[in-house]
Amino acid sequence: MSNRSLESGSVKEVAGEKTTVVEDPDAEFGGYEARKKLEKRLLLKLDLRMSILVLIYILNYIDRNNAGAARLRGFEADLHLQGQEFATLLSILYVGYILMQIPSNMLLNFIGKPSLHLPICMIIWGVISILTGITHDFVGALLTRFFLGFVEAAFFPGALFLISKWYKRSELGFRTAILYCGNIISNAFGSLIASGILDGMEGKLGHAAWRWLFYIEGALTVFVAICSIFILPDFPSTTRGRWLTDAERKLAMRRMEEDAGVGDEAETEVGQAAGLVLALKDWKVWWFSLAMTSQVVSLSFNAYFPTLSATMGFNRTVTLLLCAPPFVFTAILAFVVSRHSDKTGERFYHISVSFALGIVGFIIAIATMNTAARYVSLFLMAQSYAGFVVMYAWVSNTFPRPPSKRAVSLALINAFSQLGNVAGSYVWPSAWGPTYRNSYGICIATAGCGIVMCYVMKLHLESVNRRLDREEEARGVTEKGFRYLT
Repeated sequence: MSNRSLESGSVKEVAGEKTTVVEDPDAEFGGYEARKKLEKRLLLKLDLRMSILVLIYILNYIDRNNAGAARLRGFEADLHLQGQEFATLLSILYVGYILMQIPSNMLLNFIGKPSLHLPICMIIWGVISILTGITHDFVGALLTRFFLGFVEAAFFPGALFLISKWYKRSELGFRTAILYCGNIISNAFGSLIASGILDGMEGKLGHAAWRWLFYIEGALTVFVAICSIFILPDFPSTTRGRWLTDAERKLAMRRMEEDAGVGDEAETEVGQAAGLVLALKDWKVWWFSLAMTSQVVSLSFNAYFPTLSATMGFNRTVTLLLCAPPFVFTAILAFVVSRHSDKTGERFYHISVSFALGIVGFIIAIATMNTAARYVSLFLMAQSYAGFVVMYAWVSNTFPRPPSKRAVSLALINAFSQLGNVAGSYVWPSAWGPTYRNSYGICIATAGCGIVMCYVMKLHLESVNRRLDREEEARGVTEKGFRYLT
């Protein structure tokens, strides 16, 4: 909704005649042009501070997925893992991850201090990651992986909620893409970092290289967490400090009011418990949860990417290095696709085309063991994340108010979708390698299911928008109000 649409009129009697005086809604910011300059400065400050979320997300995923790289250098042998125990170590993380997302976001919305909530959780998961390096058996590794997921759960839904409190719907897709590129970049450079540590630290101080991997990456996480306490912003209504002027803070709250047509806090907030109930009763929350779960299963190749890269027959170092280019390409593509999606206000086709190209990649991998063809297939699989990024933005757009409902909705959908990671941990057993045809077949089916479910949601939201059009037309409203993006 444009700020022009919020102009208000007051009736005054002048010389015996009643006249309508139009009040400029931007008067307190010095007029329309002054407001645009102030808004540009506000967004620049925000983007600079929010950029640390990308670095945090890179470390979040590196700490979560470094077991895949450690597997190539003795992790399984040193911990005496057998059968499906490695897959269990991957999947147990998501049990804690699923359990804590909703309580964490409800707490974050209540205390209103993401600058403390997120870094404290980050410090704890960094310490737990370090402790993974001192384990000597399956049970020890299982416990550290469970509690790692328990604490890491705070970050991604909390970060999504934080950016949705500052940015308008037309800005969310691009910012969500920037955030999620932390995930994508971690897949690219996490492998490069792991390659350097695993090659250079073997036997140092009597420790295996894979143990150093956990020590170094965990310590880096703790350091960045401490720095982020002084960088991350809080919410517009709770932020303090000199980084924002009073006018910029008022504008930040005004922008969110204009975007939804109502205030973010005072006019819509219903309380934490009521927000939970509203989210649980909205079928769209559950539909998106299932759609994202299906797609997460199709993206389960991510945790096994070094293993899939190894099927091309190169040595361990080259195998890890080859993991980087597909995700560098995906990061660039995610920016382009999300930016275009924001500009056009369209979500479904930006999602479904990306997922469909991923299906083509799975089919190529099934059809041939040719080295070049399989590497091309890895690029096509990885770019599915570009559509997944747009899907997260679509979810944020679809549940705008009240904030307590949005906080629970984002956490619930993300938490539920992690069931896909639990199932996906068992989709790639070694017995199905090196072709992994059964695994790719499962990914094709789940990606196709995700596309169909997104299409059903698109049809529903379009029907709601048409109903809103008819209602406003009947009331004689000329300026369109809130509409769902499809």
